[in-house]
Amino acid sequence: MALTQNEKNKKWRDKNKKHNRYLSYRSTSRSFIRKLATADDLKELINLIEERSKEIGKEG
Repeated sequence: MALTQNEKNKKWRDKNKKHNRYLSYRSTSRSFIRKLATADDLKELINLIEERSKEIGKEG
């Protein structure tokens, strides 16, 4: 019996929970920045991004 697209999507999500969560968070953060963020939000996010970039740089 062939799977429907919804069933295939669910199967993929179940197998890839960590990556699916990553994609969801990335999408949500981009939408927030594009549609809702205030100037103060953007300043805070810039600081957080700079801090995170430094952390990643230390790991590599």
